[in-house]
Amino acid sequence: MKSFRDRNRDNRPRQPAKANAAQSHPREAGAATRQEPQGRPEPKSAPRVLARREGALPAERLPLILEVAPNADYALLDSGAGQKLEQYGPYRIVRPEGQAIWQPALPARDWERADAIFTGDTDEEGIGRWRFPKTPLGETWPMKHDGIDYLGRFTSFRHVGVFPEQASHWDHMAGLIMAARRPVKVLNLFGYTGLASLVAARAGAEVTHVDASKKAIGWARENQEMAGLASKPIRWIVEDAVKFAEREERRGSRYDIVLFDPPAYGRGPKGEVWHLFDDLPGLTDLCRSILTPKPLAVVLTAYSIRASFFAIHALMRDTFAGMGGTVESGELIIREKSAGRALSTSLFSRWVA
Repeated sequence: MKSFRDRNRDNRPRQPAKANAAQSHPREAGAATRQEPQGRPEPKSAPRVLARREGALPAERLPLILEVAPNADYALLDSGAGQKLEQYGPYRIVRPEGQAIWQPALPARDWERADAIFTGDTDEEGIGRWRFPKTPLGETWPMKHDGIDYLGRFTSFRHVGVFPEQASHWDHMAGLIMAARRPVKVLNLFGYTGLASLVAARAGAEVTHVDASKKAIGWARENQEMAGLASKPIRWIVEDAVKFAEREERRGSRYDIVLFDPPAYGRGPKGEVWHLFDDLPGLTDLCRSILTPKPLAVVLTAYSIRASFFAIHALMRDTFAGMGGTVESGELIIREKSAGRALSTSLFSRWVA
């Protein structure tokens, strides 16, 4: 599930993807958009001038491992030999998984019962295809997360529109919103298909959802209707994440919670280029600058990067110096049903007031 994205998250740590991947790969290539930007790429904004913040560093809590266990809506059934077997609602799905370097625990017959298998070119820049061994399936199907209805979708980038490991962040955010007992404004940058935004809105927040992909925003709006949350205050914005945050800073718009989930590499709707290691410090600083006087949290998730969570942990502590609170950092994992192994999906760091 950011703005540069329609995403392709493969869980293997990597260097930023090649430039030509940006139009083909939703999450790891950054995938700002699925269509080629028209015309000459728009120049980047002038680099944000950064200076180390004064004040004591926030307290720290690490490593924090946030775990998603199998449930009725989603389960990692088994994994191994470079693949994972998952249950998404009614469907059993097989997809590549580079980190599953062990052997499957379930017998082959369980894997052969899959309803959909991602095949074809699974390279970084390649587009794959789905194979349906039993009955041809439609592009979408109904799914649920904690009672929220949404659409799963077989995309050509191996993803299905939801990243279940994020549920730990969603639950934490919903708890903060409900405990605040006051109006809460949430900014979801690189928001993809909107599950985080729907969880926040259902908990009572006013949400601004930003993604560079018109297609992802359209899908997110579908999910809002399907979830019965059309009356909830969500602004859906097709825009480059950095430029949007810069404008909010100039306009004096402020938020209590900021979620940002940037790709390793990506392009915005006007060809803006994003490189995580170059641009993340500036965006993190921007996220601090657009917080309300009594903020609740800022949550950063990082997929497909060759780094330790200590790197983003140090960045977050430095950025939020003088603001108190705690920076919690670690990994998001999914617990496998078959043998109980943990599949790591991403790094994260969050500042909690």
